[in-house]
Amino acid sequence: MGKGERSARFAAFAKLRASFCINIIFSVLTPTVFFAAMEWIHRDALDADFWQNRFWPHYRSFLLGWAALVLLYVFVSRISGLHWPAVLVTGAVSIIPGVITRFKLELRGEPFLPWDFTQIDDFAGVAGRITLSPTRPMVVSAVIFAVLLAAACFLRLPYPREARWVWRGAMTASSGILLCLIVFGICLHPNMSLALGIVPDMWMQDRYYKNYGIITGFLTNLQVLDIEKPDDYSAAAVQAVADRIGQGSDAHTPLWPDSYAASAAAPVQMPNIIFVMNESFWDVTRLQGVAYDRDLTPNLTALKEEAAYGYCFSPSFGGGTCDVEFEALTGFSVEHLPAGSKPYQQHVTRDMFSLPQYLRAKGYDTVAVHGYYRRFWSRDTAYPNLGFNTFIAAEDFYAPQLRRGFISDAAMTDRIIREYAARAQNGPVFLHAVTMQNHTTYDASRYPEEDLVQITQHPGFSEKTVSQLRDFATGVYEADAALGELAAYLRTVDEPVILVFWGDHFNPLGEGYELFEKTGYTGQDAGVTPDMRRTDLLIWSNYSNASIDLGTVAAYDISPVMMELYGLEKPALFEFLTDSLSVMRARTRGNTVQPDGTDSAEMTDGQRQCYEDHWLLQYDLMFGAPYLESYVPADA
Repeated sequence: MGKGERSARFAAFAKLRASFCINIIFSVLTPTVFFAAMEWIHRDALDADFWQNRFWPHYRSFLLGWAALVLLYVFVSRISGLHWPAVLVTGAVSIIPGVITRFKLELRGEPFLPWDFTQIDDFAGVAGRITLSPTRPMVVSAVIFAVLLAAACFLRLPYPREARWVWRGAMTASSGILLCLIVFGICLHPNMSLALGIVPDMWMQDRYYKNYGIITGFLTNLQVLDIEKPDDYSAAAVQAVADRIGQGSDAHTPLWPDSYAASAAAPVQMPNIIFVMNESFWDVTRLQGVAYDRDLTPNLTALKEEAAYGYCFSPSFGGGTCDVEFEALTGFSVEHLPAGSKPYQQHVTRDMFSLPQYLRAKGYDTVAVHGYYRRFWSRDTAYPNLGFNTFIAAEDFYAPQLRRGFISDAAMTDRIIREYAARAQNGPVFLHAVTMQNHTTYDASRYPEEDLVQITQHPGFSEKTVSQLRDFATGVYEADAALGELAAYLRTVDEPVILVFWGDHFNPLGEGYELFEKTGYTGQDAGVTPDMRRTDLLIWSNYSNASIDLGTVAAYDISPVMMELYGLEKPALFEFLTDSLSVMRARTRGNTVQPDGTDSAEMTDGQRQCYEDHWLLQYDLMFGAPYLESYVPADA
């Protein structure tokens, strides 16, 4: 071999080695940059708080997510033989979840979750009405992505021609095996993820993702897609809980001494019942330091003097209306289901226990009215399975009045009255209505200026917050007017009617959490607090005028409490829930509401037993035999 040939081979080897180094660096650096960009978009800053309080205490979970992204890059680049497809794929699976998580946290207080894929159609239905602005991390990350994608188009894999397929096959196989090991052997294996310090926190998904990162958070959430039955689930276990309910039923004393049930010798057993779940409604006059140019809730205030009133402790914030609705109609708690999952879409796929199902069996005509499209949250399939005979949706309204682009609360009230009047003479009616007028997002431009509520005093809100609060407060004012109109009509009818009115959840309003921070609802960066889950609840009838302070009750307790107040015969689950009110008022999103209304992150032994018994009965009715439906008291 001549000197020139040796020099040429050495030069070729040096070039190959340099190419190897460049490829290795690019294959590691690119997913690392994308991983950092994803978390930057998610958090808006990778500051000292992130490194000290999130990354270092949980570094194993972040390294796990980073390793998964690196292996994905290697797998795609080696199987395709090109770098640019790997940049495209890893960029998409990191930056897009980062953007979705950021926007979902802003709108709904929860990150990107695996079951969000089942809700794409529902998001598309309202996407045109939501205004979102890209953040600086999003813009910078998009530019970085474009630069890396362009650079990848000029980069080639460095394998020698004669061994190219061997090297590519080996790298593809090894990276694929290691990626599967991370996903299936660690992230989907509870014991392995726990060994790495990844502790389940499914009821606080925003905190979970902050502590463990988007990739690890998303993948470990796949562990809970399957519903596992309670360890002690059996006919005997259900019978034992049901027997404890039945033991005191004969000598049952009404929980509220001033209620109609306590005062009436023979309570009406077949009253008409109307539920109105009003979109995003809560009494905005509760905000400290804020004043308006008018009384926003005169009808709610007046009706409290002749009704039971208090707060519904909502499982949702910023969205997820169907979660609240599901709880109120069934007595089931979404706390027992995978956080962020949507029962209507994933679980109510067959006939299932619910209040309308129970009432229909007693002879009620059951009707649902919704101010939006029937497919939204899969109500078109869920409602029949919950026992509704008739479902009236936006498609069934003819030229209704619109406010903010939605069917107005006034138009909804007119339809409720019309449907009630058409049916009430033929037997008892259960009518459940869900409004849409005050749906997120907010901006003062959505009403004519002359209709807008004026804010006359506030603690230094930004212009954006003032604008959104005016929009929201105007919606509250008009919702209250619709409530007054409905109550006024029901006073004129001869039949006994119970009206249950409540708001489904709070929404983000204004610049970040400024509105809530400056009015005492939450501290800076504290996120969603228990007080931001207390929506107003009113239970009124045209045949009783007792004023009763209910305090706070869970959304899943709304139906049992209504039946308790009016002495209606309750199904066994609702008896259990009313019995449980003396132990705790709610267990929702990791928060326990005590009987005195205070909040705690912990449960006493008695509360935990109550919580577990609730899940036992809920599992039985949702997924089990169900044994409770055929329950016969031991002394029968």
